[in-house]
Parts: sequence; structure tokens; C-alpha cells
Amino acid sequence: MRLLIVSHTPHYRRDGQPVGWGPTVRELDYLAELFDEVTHVAVAYDEPAPASALAYGAPNVRFRPVPPAGGDSLRAKAGILAAYPAYARVIGDELRRADAVHVRCPANISLLALAQLRRAKQPPYRWVKYAGNWQPEPEAGEPWFYGLQRRWLADNRHRGVVTVNGQWPGQPPYVHSFYNPCLTEDEAAEGSRAAAAKRLGRPLELLFVGALNEGKGVGRVLRVALALQKQGMACRLRLLGDGPDRPGYEAWARANGLRDVHFMGWTPRAELSTHYAAAHFILLPSRTEGWPKVLSEAMAFGVVPVAAAVSSIPQILAAAGAGVALPPDDIDGMAAAIMRYAAEPDVWSAAARAGVEAARQFTYRHYQQAVAALLAEAWGVTLPVPPRATPPAPAPSQPSGLNGHVSRNGHHSL
Repeated sequence: MRLLIVSHTPHYRRDGQPVGWGPTVRELDYLAELFDEVTHVAVAYDEPAPASALAYGAPNVRFRPVPPAGGDSLRAKAGILAAYPAYARVIGDELRRADAVHVRCPANISLLALAQLRRAKQPPYRWVKYAGNWQPEPEAGEPWFYGLQRRWLADNRHRGVVTVNGQWPGQPPYVHSFYNPCLTEDEAAEGSRAAAAKRLGRPLELLFVGALNEGKGVGRVLRVALALQKQGMACRLRLLGDGPDRPGYEAWARANGLRDVHFMGWTPRAELSTHYAAAHFILLPSRTEGWPKVLSEAMAFGVVPVAAAVSSIPQILAAAGAGVALPPDDIDGMAAAIMRYAAEPDVWSAAARAGVEAARQFTYRHYQQAVAALLAEAWGVTLPVPPRATPPAPAPSQPSGLNGHVSRNGHHSL
């Protein structure tokens, strides 16, 4: 079976071969094991690839590039309209060749793909992944076309199935709750071993993993650490990731006397596991999310999340019994939650164990089985799920999700 994927995942060239945003490439490598041929239509940038980019390991993935378009200025946004005819030709050509299509939303190119699917006769099997917040709060401040894509998907204008993060009231039968994969079987096993040996001690080890910006809540992370320091709690904060706002955050930490805070920069996957193994809590007070992969990565290592109550985060943490979700600006509440855990180590240990167990649902093996079940339920299609999840040969460096790289429009890289 031939699968077409349409996404805004940023791609580049390294040593003559295409490389893309690491977490998506890892996911698509495993997805490719279920199909005979996979074609990925996505944007390609004519500039050096960031360290977070990976080459495809699956031999049956063909990358078909389209030029980038969009941005923050009015001129850049007008460039989207100029790029659409070229996008439409490429997508239309590939739709006619494919047996199944997988569109990854929200993104400008995905909006066009959805519009084309309204009228296209091929392919018969259509699956859209909505990676953002399926039911955002009014103050989320997301781009207008996110809401447009959600409305089209809720109305089933693409005539297929949709997978989303979380379970929502009034969810129609063609909208399925799905877990966002990020772990190999080996990584899940490594995390389980590390969690079994972990104890809650002093200083408390706090961790942030992601792009250093206010959307991800880095300023709020620093204020939580400062609130703990003012209450006399010994803690060490490590921030793994990078971004243009980093010097400002470093200056704020110095000006406010925040001690034992370490800006680690972009961190390769192998080193990231070491930080997860050492951490007691992961902080992620984002303004908007779907389900952040860094939470499930951390949970696999027994790290307890203290995160924003946005999108599916409170649902998944409550169901797992792992961590707490509070409003993004509730600095005092997050600090108080950490203090309560510190006063009751047994409660923290129970939350850590629950997180390890829940993280098993975020393995690529589980993802492959879920995709196969999705297509079987919707269309009676049988996909050849591998007997065990053997990862394709990766590029030398394997960065984690959201670790210091964001898409060009500042939103989801899919």
C-alpha cells in the first residue's frame, strides 16, 4: 500500500540527503514499516540543517519538497497565497498515486490538502492527525486557520478519520483519541530501570525541556523555581533547549538572585536520557499544547509532571495518576504542588511509578498497533504490524521532541 503524508515538517539538506525535524522523522520511520511506499510532501529550507534534524532511516520513504511560505509579516503571509498553486500541483499529483493519505494539522499546507480532499476521488483511505489543542480556550491566541481546520475536520469535509489528543464532549465517531508516540521499546525499558532506582532527595531536581520562549512558559518556570527558593526549598533547575530569548532569561535569573539554575542548551537524545534519569519534576507551563512528547518521555523515567492545564494534559495526567496540571499562570500553585510532594515522598513515588506505567502507551510499538487498528476499524484494511518494534537505522544524533527547535511559524512542526 502506498501512503502519502502531507505536513509542514521543516526539512533541510545535509550531505546531499534530506533531513527533517527529529521527532517527526522518528515517528514516520515507524509508520513506514506498515506500508510498501511512503511519500512525504513537506517544506524544505535552503539553509544549514539544525542539529535536531534527522535523516530518514526507513528505506521506503520518499521526500518530495515544496518551498517554504508564511511568517509573521504581512508580506510573508501573502507569500502563502503565492505558494499555494505549486503546493496544489504537488499534492494533487501525489494524491492520484496514493492508496492512503495522512495529513498532519494544523499548518498552512495542511489547510490546502484538506481543501483538495473535499473534491478529490483518490485516495480512498484518509487519516488526519490534529496535533494541536482540539478544544482550546478563547485566550489561547492561536492563528485563525487552526480554528478553520478544526471546523472542517469536525464536519468531516475530508471524508475520513481524525486523530486528536484527549477525549472531548460531543466527539463524533470519526474523531478518535490517539496517543502521540515518542519512545522506542529500549528507551521505555531504560526509563523504567532508571525510575526504579530513583528517590526523592535534596536538592529537588527540576527540569524543563523545550524551546526557550514564553509560549512554552520559560519565564513561568523560572518564577516557580524562585518561589521554591524563597520558601527555603533546595532545588536545582536545568533548562534543556535553546532559542533567541535565552539571554533575556539568563539575565532575569541573575537579576532576581535565582541560584542553581543551569541553561544547558540543545541536548542530544543520549544526554537527554541522563537528565531525565536525574530529575524529580518536569515543568511545562505552556500556553497551548496538544500533548507534549517531553512529558511522556520524562514520565517514562519516573519524572513527575507539573504542567499547564491545557488541552489533553489534565486528562492524561489525571487518568494516569501522575503529576498535576494547573493554569499556566498559577506560579504559587505549581510551587505549592512541588512542596507537597517534597513533604510526602511516598506520594511522589506513587506518581512517578504511575507515570512509568502510563508512558508505555507512548511507544512506537503501541503507535503501530493503534494505526493498524484505526485503518482496520474504518475501512477493513489489514496492515502488516511487525512482530516487534525494531527501529530503523538512525542518524548519529537523535534529539528529543521540542528540544530547542520550533517551526518557522512558531507553532507545531508536524
